[in-house]
Amino acid sequence: MNSGQESVQKVAPAFRYLLLSTAILAFTLIVVGISIRVTDSGDFCVGWPTCSGNWIVSPQYSAFIPYLHRVLAALTGLGLITSLAYAWWRYREQFWILGSLSVAFGLMVIQVSMGRLVVTPNSLLPVSIIHFALSLGILGLIIVPLVFLYHPSSSKFPSLNYSTRFSWLVLLNLVALLALFLSGSWLSASGTSAYCQGWPLCAQLLPPGDFFGWLNLAHRAVTFISAILMIFLVFQAWRTQRSRTAILVASTATGVLFFMQALMGNVEAAQNYPSYLIGLHAITAVAVWISMLILVTLVGLEARLAIDDSEKPLSWSERGIKQLLLDYLMLTKPIVVALLLVTTFAGMVVGARSWPSLNLTFWTLLAGFLAAGGSGAINQYIDRKDDHKMQRTAKRPIPSGRLTPGEGLAFGVAATLISFYLMVAKVNFLAAVLTLAGIIYYVLLYSILLKKTTVQNIVIGGGAGAIPPLIGWAAATGSLNIPSLFLFAVVFMWTPPHFWALALVRQKDYARAGVPMLPVVRGERETRWQIFIYTIELVALTLIMPLFGLGGGIYLVSAALLGGLLLYSAWRVYREEGNKVAWKMYRHSSMYLAFLFVALMVDALL
Repeated sequence: MNSGQESVQKVAPAFRYLLLSTAILAFTLIVVGISIRVTDSGDFCVGWPTCSGNWIVSPQYSAFIPYLHRVLAALTGLGLITSLAYAWWRYREQFWILGSLSVAFGLMVIQVSMGRLVVTPNSLLPVSIIHFALSLGILGLIIVPLVFLYHPSSSKFPSLNYSTRFSWLVLLNLVALLALFLSGSWLSASGTSAYCQGWPLCAQLLPPGDFFGWLNLAHRAVTFISAILMIFLVFQAWRTQRSRTAILVASTATGVLFFMQALMGNVEAAQNYPSYLIGLHAITAVAVWISMLILVTLVGLEARLAIDDSEKPLSWSERGIKQLLLDYLMLTKPIVVALLLVTTFAGMVVGARSWPSLNLTFWTLLAGFLAAGGSGAINQYIDRKDDHKMQRTAKRPIPSGRLTPGEGLAFGVAATLISFYLMVAKVNFLAAVLTLAGIIYYVLLYSILLKKTTVQNIVIGGGAGAIPPLIGWAAATGSLNIPSLFLFAVVFMWTPPHFWALALVRQKDYARAGVPMLPVVRGERETRWQIFIYTIELVALTLIMPLFGLGGGIYLVSAALLGGLLLYSAWRVYREEGNKVAWKMYRHSSMYLAFLFVALMVDALL
């Protein structure tokens, strides 16, 4: 290992944070810039760089957006300059770090000059298009060294390898995507979409001199070509890159985001262009670009990317379509998801106090299944090495070798992304935000941060499983209130005794995997006592809910009977030794939650 590689590995973590922060700022800057173009809010801020003081004297929301854009531009520039200075100090021998940031700085200087022209009244349209193209270029040049830091080379001038068919397909998709974005930006900024009515061809005959009409037609042709290329890219990634986790995930995410952006465009037009959809459409477009740039860099570095766990994964034909589908279903943890969907549907019924429409129910539960199942698949990828050590999980698809880690992670990422956009398109934005919050809570807060670091992992992490009834409530009503929070609290309080009962049965597994579950850290006696205490608190919570307008007589009687049975199970766990009573508690608590929410639904409907 030479000094250049040692330098990268030694100080990369601090530099990654700096570059990541700069990339996030650049991403936000582009999104805000697109919003300015779409909303024409730039007319409220024509001076440079402080809107000629107009916004400060007479603040307006419309003027705030371009003002924010300039603040973000200053912060992005500061981050880029700091990154470049750091690279000159510590990464002089790393060509792809120093070179990329140097070119990005040069483009930023040009970009600043272009920015002054863009805010000039009656500025030429090509100026804004070049300004947008430079923004995409700067963002890409920040992302390239960020990706490279995760795969440092021992060479001062590492070569990027684009010699395979797949790599050329990736580059072709990049070119098509850039043409699509630039032509779409031109049409959006010029407001000339009406020059070509109808779909996919223009309804009217275009004269040879109708530049914007032909540009509309060309944009649609590029859209079609890009879609075909993207489908082929994802297919080839799943056929040839299943052992390279990073490439497979980046390819899948790019394809999913591409088609979800198209979906958002259709929804945006159908709903008369609400501001939140305009923003989401812009964010998704830039996310597609970022994902594609990451993929391009990863493919170039393919020779240095580790093959994850299995060099020769089984082919689809060797596994068989039935076994393959079963394995992907098992990735979603279907039994857990089924219980979550019960609470989601109950939230819909209780919130609306009526049966939801079939259409709303279908899309809410489908998106909920994808969100919970995709999160479960990502969790299985994160836990794949620990699952090898646990008898209960050793036969899961990834640790058993039936699926590669890349397949598991890519499937999970695709499912979670689709779930969010389906919620936006078919349900409502609040339900979508709650869905996204649940995914982040489970994957990031619980699976990555809490599970192996604290004995309170299940207590805090229980919030992830408590979000589905809120999603159902928001899906049916479009809002949340105090009674809806009681549904969250019930599942939150139910989670610790439920999973601690399982932990008692599987504590040797958890000990081997290094998971600090309560019986492993504090012993069986303390765990049994905590199960009993939490069960008392849970049952008490369910019995006071009618005082706050949630549930009536039918529910109260049901909650008392179900609670009594659960308390008896918890008491037996506390008083009796052995795993048999703990396993019964685990199974009874699942049925308890399902029947409790069914009682809430019955009460709400009668």
